Amino acid sequence: MYKLIAFDAYGTLFDVYSIGELAEELFPGHGQAFALMWRDRQIEYTRLVTMSDPSPGGGKYYLPFWELTIRSLRYVCKRMHLSLTLEHEKRLMDQYAKLVGFEDGLNVLKTIKEKGLSTAILSNGSREMLTTVVESNGLKPYLDKVVTIEDVRLFKTAPQAYELLLKAFPVAKEEILFVSSNAWDALAAKWYGFDVFWVNRLGHPYEEIGEKPNYEGGSLSEVLEAI
Repeated sequence: MYKLIAFDAYGTLFDVYSIGELAEELFPGHGQAFALMWRDRQIEYTRLVTMSDPSPGGGKYYLPFWELTIRSLRYVCKRMHLSLTLEHEKRLMDQYAKLVGFEDGLNVLKTIKEKGLSTAILSNGSREMLTTVVESNGLKPYLDKVVTIEDVRLFKTAPQAYELLLKAFPVAKEEILFVSSNAWDALAAKWYGFDVFWVNRLGHPYEEIGEKPNYEGGSLSEVLEAI
């Protein structure tokens, strides 16, 4: 049924909230709240720069995901009245570069490859960021391509971001299963025309707009049942 299984990276294959442990060490009593707000502001910045100028040639306000991640870190520290030293910033960003992957990710990718299907990442992340986090988690041998929105300078949920998969692989929309743990990402991919698996680890309700995902499960391992 599917020829390509494409995964979102941050939040789906790699745990963006795993940084909370280090944040708690640096900012005692604030680690969890800090990690949540950092992620929210990071995504908010991607939306702001894309929606403010969604031109086909790439938004003029575009900044690489790494840069937006740093700036959102600085914002959150100011918002929460936390002292961000240069050392703290470096430690947090070094940790972000090598986020911990979810335990079942490696096995899922390996099993998909054994079935003879193509695999990819489609991510807002910059190429350097993705190369580092993929290699640090040992996923490189099981990914055919790592596709980044850097090539269009428009972040997801812009349609041009999802179109990159069609440019990278000789497949039709209906031959792609897109996997994301971010409901907004799953929703936009569904609008674009992909079949979608939503990894709902926290048991959250789905969004109240858009079409429902084709599949929903509590872990990456359940993707194997869908294919």
